[in-house]
Amino acid sequence: MQKRFPIFIFLFIIASLVASSCEGNDAIPLKIVSSLPLTGSARVQSLAITNGMQLRVEQAGNKACGGKYRIVYESWDDASTALGKWDPDVEAQNANNAVNDKSIIAYLGTFNSGAAKISMPILNQAGMIMISPGNTYPGLTHKVEGMTEADEPYVYFPNGVRNYVRLVATDDLQGPVIVNFMVSQGIRSVYILNDQEVYGKGVAEAVKRSSQNAGIKIAGEEGYDPKAPNYRDLMEKISTSNNGGAPDAIFFGGIVENNAGQLLKDKVAVLGDNQKVRFIGPDGIYTEGIVDTAGAAAEGIFATIPGLALADLGEAGQKFYADYTKRFGETTEPYAIIGYEAMNVMLHAIENVCAAGGDPTNRTVIRDAVFEMKEFEGALGIWSFDSNGDITIPYFLVGQVQNGKFVQFGTYTP
Repeated sequence: MQKRFPIFIFLFIIASLVASSCEGNDAIPLKIVSSLPLTGSARVQSLAITNGMQLRVEQAGNKACGGKYRIVYESWDDASTALGKWDPDVEAQNANNAVNDKSIIAYLGTFNSGAAKISMPILNQAGMIMISPGNTYPGLTHKVEGMTEADEPYVYFPNGVRNYVRLVATDDLQGPVIVNFMVSQGIRSVYILNDQEVYGKGVAEAVKRSSQNAGIKIAGEEGYDPKAPNYRDLMEKISTSNNGGAPDAIFFGGIVENNAGQLLKDKVAVLGDNQKVRFIGPDGIYTEGIVDTAGAAAEGIFATIPGLALADLGEAGQKFYADYTKRFGETTEPYAIIGYEAMNVMLHAIENVCAAGGDPTNRTVIRDAVFEMKEFEGALGIWSFDSNGDITIPYFLVGQVQNGKFVQFGTYTP
């Protein structure tokens, strides 16, 4: 005998399916985009950042405010194949595209400080929050005598209301950390190079000033040509810059994409390995990308980066790395957790707006909610944004390339 489902059960199943479908379709989209260099040698760092962002969205189930809103995350590239690094034209286009898409409520970027100079005023006029996981040039948020321009940072906020925050400490703090580390390593003379970009020149100036205060001799300083085929002549010059001999160290202010790999190869060829003459750089080279481009010549280099060493992270930070490893595999990129925290901030801002009865599709409401965050308990620890939009964590991680990978030395403060 054939059994039949009662008609009310059949109708209940159909109604449930329809309701479930409608719930997904009725959720209001909240689009969040990131603008980071995904083309060129910075791709390694940027992928770690975007993976961290994606992980946080997945943990939220791609939804917010009890399912009323659907989180849509898009990763945009601000680099070009023509330049092999971030491109001013692409970054400007990304910022304008974000402004013109009314479903976009937040812009997570940029990585490069020079790129931020382009997009900040564009986004500011639209009232859109911009959260950087990588900019360390101080002039984007505050003045530093001798390091920043006269019209900074106000030139980036044409509507008079700040819309930019960052999750990394700035180079006016990074410089003293680098120099304190150099002193601890017995370095008494240094030759300072920069890649002639906003970030590179800024961090090089910070190291110069701190070196002078610490009594470290500046054997020389200059900007190099990132497009040069080799740097043998430059290294020969450096080899006699310290009273006819080589300095104890070279400080490199710049990013991997600006031919840092070739420069490092020529440094080792002329001056010897990185134990004989130390090679030290900032967060712009704290990435597997420097090993990929410099090969064996990267062995022994030191680099700093904003944030805490893994051993110094709290429970939430430790959990992040466990979750990240499970989802994407193990990483040595410290920027992964900063990308995660950037999205973490955004999702909490959205929830806070909803809890207060506000409208999270309103860009200025979201902007204000981000700036109101105080004593935020995140993956990086407990921190706040100050009135300038700077994070209140002054820590830096120091690492060294050992056997082809960065190994963390520990956490340092200015």
